[in-house]
Amino acid sequence: MPEHRPGPSDTTLPDGLTVPVGPGGRPLRVAHLTTVDMSLALLLRTELEVDVAAGFEVFGLSAPGEYVPGIEALGVTHVPLHALTRSWDLARDAAAARELTATLRRLRLDVLHTHNPKTGVLGRILGRAAGVPVVVNTCHGLWIRPGDPWPRRAFVLGAESAAALASHAELYQNATDHRTLARAVPAWRSRVVGNGTDLRRFRPDAEARRRVRAELGVGDDELLVGGVGRRVAEKGIAEYEAAARTLAGKARFVWIGPEDPDKPDAFATDGRSGVDHLGGRSDMPDVYAALDVFVLPSYREGFSRSAMEAAASGVPMVLSDIRGCREIGTHGEHLLLVPPGDDVALAAAIARMLTEPELRARLAAAGRERALAEFDQRRVAQVSVDTYRAVARRKKLGWGVRPADAARHGHGKEGQA
Repeated sequence: MPEHRPGPSDTTLPDGLTVPVGPGGRPLRVAHLTTVDMSLALLLRTELEVDVAAGFEVFGLSAPGEYVPGIEALGVTHVPLHALTRSWDLARDAAAARELTATLRRLRLDVLHTHNPKTGVLGRILGRAAGVPVVVNTCHGLWIRPGDPWPRRAFVLGAESAAALASHAELYQNATDHRTLARAVPAWRSRVVGNGTDLRRFRPDAEARRRVRAELGVGDDELLVGGVGRRVAEKGIAEYEAAARTLAGKARFVWIGPEDPDKPDAFATDGRSGVDHLGGRSDMPDVYAALDVFVLPSYREGFSRSAMEAAASGVPMVLSDIRGCREIGTHGEHLLLVPPGDDVALAAAIARMLTEPELRARLAAAGRERALAEFDQRRVAQVSVDTYRAVARRKKLGWGVRPADAARHGHGKEGQA
């Protein structure tokens, strides 16, 4: 069954959402900037849907790729930035900066919302230089981890601090990153917003479970363990493969996620890992429903999207004990946490899940209950809209406000002449 892609007409807006409009009631032009189109399509999908449904004129700025048709199906105008890459490269980054500057001047945006490490730095600085009235950044996780050498930490924190000076507001997905940059970013223009996912899409689904398990050849009496993420070393795939070899014969192990050859830690498997690498898939809600255990042994997360999706889908979880995973839940209550980089501890935690069905059931139920209470991405979208409005009010931009449901009655993007 093809995945349903909701458009503006069937997106449920957050209760009580009001929408800022420009002078004279015109729709605001809002752009979300990421490095690659995958981030727009997978990480920001619900936020884009809510923006479109509310009546904003929404743009997605990124390097182009296979996810562009799905982005545009949401009612978003995708603007390609061909020079953008995920890895740092002075020559390519200079070209990307010129391309981005020209794009920002041409679009005449009201709001630029930046995401990802590189585009967060470039976008904030160039957005202000191009005169975008409201520049907001979301920190999805500082690109450092414990044990990094001091030159790298100094570079990252220096770049983030300098870029933060250029923005009008800073949003953080976890409190640790917020505290780390507290000296550079005053409290009056920063806040912790958490993270969320689309709770309508990610939920237990018995029919999808049967279909995907049959496709993968997983029997009713077999246990299926899965990890989700880009195929890069920082996701802990090497430790996951080592745990799979330790537990060979006790479960099927899969990893779902695309290759990321532009990253310096791109991960290649030798085919004898004990893990079936399935690549990227477009039916992720169905894939989660098929799993018996979800594992994410990552070294760095801002606020793990895949773990939230697994929790919402009612799948018990084993996660790294790091910032961005600890926010998902409490060890022993909602999930199991293990030290990052420790394949022995990882194998032991997965073994507990495989041999204790009562533990799986208890953690799955508690994780889903927490997801329903805490991880609705529509709430995050509401915070973003409120932040745009607060900046506009502070700068006296002359924006007005109307109820969001006005956009559903011909006064939004589709109703403009």
